[in-house]
Amino acid sequence: MRAWRGETRWWWLAKRRAGFALGLAATLATGAAVVPVATAEGTGGGSRRGVAQEGTAPLEQVRVATRHYRNVDSAIDAGYVQFLGCVHEPLAGSMGIHFVNGTLAGDTTIDPVKPEALIYEVEPNGQLSLVGVEYIVFQQAWDAVHDQPPSLFDQPFMLVPSPNRYGIPAFYELHAWAWKVNPTGPFKDWNPKVLCLGTEGHRP
Repeated sequence: MRAWRGETRWWWLAKRRAGFALGLAATLATGAAVVPVATAEGTGGGSRRGVAQEGTAPLEQVRVATRHYRNVDSAIDAGYVQFLGCVHEPLAGSMGIHFVNGTLAGDTTIDPVKPEALIYEVEPNGQLSLVGVEYIVFQQAWDAVHDQPPSLFDQPFMLVPSPNRYGIPAFYELHAWAWKVNPTGPFKDWNPKVLCLGTEGHRP
């Protein structure tokens, strides 16, 4: 997509995201929900600046599978919809801006090459840069057919109980910081290297 500026670009992008959000709303109504939609500034391809640990097999697998989504328009075309603004936790770091695929989030399949959410960071120039992914499965659906919590890449998923800050049913989740190094660990929730511009002193 061309790097448009001003009201025309915002109107086009908001209209496009709203169309995808209508489809995801049906998933939310059935209880396989994700999170309330929000908007973020900028769109475009991610950079490899600060790319996560090269040579780490699981992360390389994720990079190969998601390289196409470094351009957020490709993610939108594939059914990913922006939810929440930039998620931040004081003194811990940030998660960034999530684009969630309602179809993937609504099933009980965990596929390393089909993450339920893509995570972007707003760069100083307003472009969205892909920094990682999140695997998500809702607890009620998973526990109905499994005796143990999910795991991937030899990493256990974290249970986020309900009620939670996202206002959704309890879910299991695992982050993989495939496109930006996380100094606390490649599968930790919060990445202190990810900025939420305009949040608690975060500056470009």
